[in-house]
Amino acid sequence: MFLDNKPMMKEKIMNENSIFAQICEYIHKDTGRKNESSKLIVVIRLLILFMAVYSLINCIFIALTRNFGALAFAIASLILFIFAFLCSYHWSSFTSYCALNIYALAWTIASIVCFGWNVGVQHFIIMLLVFCFFSKYRHERAKLLYSAALLVLRIYLYYYCQSHQPVFPLGTELADFLQIINTFFVFLSLAAIAYIFSADSQELEGKLIEYNRQLVKQANTDTLTGLYNRRSTMEYLDSLLKNRNNQISICLCDIDFFKRVNDTYGHDVGDVVLKKISETFRKELPPDCFVSRWGGEEFLLIFPKLNGDEAVTALERLRQKIKAIVFDGVIETFSVSLTYGLVEYDYHSDLTTILKEADEKLYLGKESGRDRIIF
Repeated sequence: MFLDNKPMMKEKIMNENSIFAQICEYIHKDTGRKNESSKLIVVIRLLILFMAVYSLINCIFIALTRNFGALAFAIASLILFIFAFLCSYHWSSFTSYCALNIYALAWTIASIVCFGWNVGVQHFIIMLLVFCFFSKYRHERAKLLYSAALLVLRIYLYYYCQSHQPVFPLGTELADFLQIINTFFVFLSLAAIAYIFSADSQELEGKLIEYNRQLVKQANTDTLTGLYNRRSTMEYLDSLLKNRNNQISICLCDIDFFKRVNDTYGHDVGDVVLKKISETFRKELPPDCFVSRWGGEEFLLIFPKLNGDEAVTALERLRQKIKAIVFDGVIETFSVSLTYGLVEYDYHSDLTTILKEADEKLYLGKESGRDRIIF
């Protein structure tokens, strides 16, 4: 029996989803006029809908008190907002915007006069204030004037309630309940305004941040290998050498007979070799080791926390790993080796001297047979 009900439940959920989708599609329906913001009309319809639902709740709970005057006002408010919602499909966005403000202000004033300050209808003035700044592009002076008018109106209504009794006094419990309902719908309206109008800008800002991150990455890394490039390496070394408490070892290494690899197997295979060796650097060297492509088949390795002897140990492990890699040259398989020139920072030499010394040791390694570490 339970299994038989499963398809029915699934169908019911799908129907509910389709109804919800139809409601969303109906709210998003365009006015059909050119050069109008579809986002603006969606927010207008949502706000009118929220206030219509709020009025419906008012009708239900005021009916329980049998205060027929208050009930008539609540029903009239509901009809007014339903009418405004339907008209939004025939009016322009600007007309709907003006109508929403006029209806909401008239309804707020009438609600305060009828029910008093304690029901919290005045909070909708803040919603109109926020909506004003989000909805209109430019028109800063008009926004400021409208904001000032809303401020004056809210203060006036507060003092009005101090000296006038509500036309339809409500019990304390009902007034408190309507205050909570008001607060809920005002927060819901503000959230809808902020979310819909800020979604695109936040997405755009996120794309700009990611784009800038990509630009920085491209400026600081080698395109082929993904390692740091020469410029970013020099910046890193400059900052590193300023701190004389750092233990630093620097290694300049070079792929042996790399020109032969390109000539024999082609540049595409040569690129594969560069990528694989770069990947091995990242995998086998200590996590804080700074690895860069210095140029061509040359790489610069910076060990910020290792002395020379410790760096030799790390390099020897790396040397063995790289020699063990077998590359597919199509016509045959082959392996490559690297020669390493290592220096330890003496806290006195400048950057140019250190790099020159590393280059000299690399040259010495090449002259003495390659595939070795000279320290």
